[in-house]
Amino acid sequence: MSQEKVDRYKEQKRNRKAILAKKKRNSLIAKGCTGLLVLALGAWLGYSAVDSYVTKQNSEPVTADITALNEYSMSLSEE
Repeated sequence: MSQEKVDRYKEQKRNRKAILAKKKRNSLIAKGCTGLLVLALGAWLGYSAVDSYVTKQNSEPVTADITALNEYSMSLSEE
């Protein structure tokens, strides 16, 4: 059993550079994917906020019939 441990250690020592390179590569890929995901989420939230703001804005001029108000103010000024 001790010889198995020694052989395993020697194998790990031989492949240490490859193992570390693989760990670094996997870490870089994970960080890159996480960054892209955060960037996409931020862009989506920003687009949604701007879109909802634009749709809430009045796109047409508002018209109102104020003849009753004018008649009332005229009747007040006549008195």
